[in-house]
Amino acid sequence: MDENIIKIDSVRFHWSKKSSFKIFVPNFEINKGEKVLLLGESGSGKTTLLSLICGFLNPLSGSISINGSTINKLSSKTKDEHRADNIGIIFQQFNLLPYANVIDNIVLPLYFSKVRSANVTNQRESALNLCKQLRLPDDIDQYKASSLSVGQQQRVAVARALIGNPSLVIADEPTSSLDTDAQQIFLDLMFEQISNNKSTLLMVSHDRSLAERFDRLIDINEVLTRED
Repeated sequence: MDENIIKIDSVRFHWSKKSSFKIFVPNFEINKGEKVLLLGESGSGKTTLLSLICGFLNPLSGSISINGSTINKLSSKTKDEHRADNIGIIFQQFNLLPYANVIDNIVLPLYFSKVRSANVTNQRESALNLCKQLRLPDDIDQYKASSLSVGQQQRVAVARALIGNPSLVIADEPTSSLDTDAQQIFLDLMFEQISNNKSTLLMVSHDRSLAERFDRLIDINEVLTRED
């Protein structure tokens, strides 16, 4: 039997008593090692679901298990530590530190995770190796994040998510600003590194044409119900 890395059971969430946005997720599972594309339009609840999976939001009821731990039962501190140890996140806007250099951006997660830090013998060498594998320029370590092109920032964001070998990588619309050719090149590089790390990938997008690159396509409407 495949082992789940994500398991959601009977989760309800809404932003506040004054908000009409409410969702119900009866069941959602992803197995270790899968590459899954979660498809949905803007406003469909994709980002809310990712925030629940990452532990940025707490459900009103139900359970969310990530890598064997029910995260909504953890204290805030323990949940933050669990996220740092287990999840590499590629944000839609990348969220790089603009005036920090590339290497400092990439190794940042290691300062928050003893588990991922223990997987890296030399932080700088590991970061540079990821840069090389992601086809970034040899002198990329000389640059601040703010001076990079969009494509370079995306690859740095991938390197930051992957350093220290997290078991789960979550990517929120990372290809939305790229044309078709650039999308395919980016996915080739990201998939190669995720396979090398033996990580699981959950990527959110509104672009159905990307589906053939993934093990599974899941429509957000199959996962959650809006209870407006």
